[in-house]
Amino acid sequence: MIRRQIKKRTPHFLRDEGFRYKRIPKNWRRPTGYTSKLRMNLKYRPSKVRVGFRGPKTVRGLHASGFEEVMIHTVKELEIINPKKQAVRIGGTVGTKKRLDIAKRAGELDIRVLNMKG
Repeated sequence: MIRRQIKKRTPHFLRDEGFRYKRIPKNWRRPTGYTSKLRMNLKYRPSKVRVGFRGPKTVRGLHASGFEEVMIHTVKELEIINPKKQAVRIGGTVGTKKRLDIAKRAGELDIRVLNMKG
């Protein structure tokens, strides 16, 4: 919710001259040209991506659901998870059998698993 409020305030960053030509996509690319007016921060040009437009400190680094992501590989690692603040992501090297065990135990402990289907 906090991130959504901040996102409303930040401008939509356009690629330099992206509005002018159809062949130039709208997605952001940093202007690098020596005489680029956008690189020189001239007032009549749109905003440039800068550190001041960062996300809010309270939600920085969190998953979109608002939980802190924790990577796990075994069932035993679930015991140290705080279900109110943290959600788990099962490592890519974990096999199907152990994944099912982790998902079952996470259900018992009421822990959210971010990368389980269904």
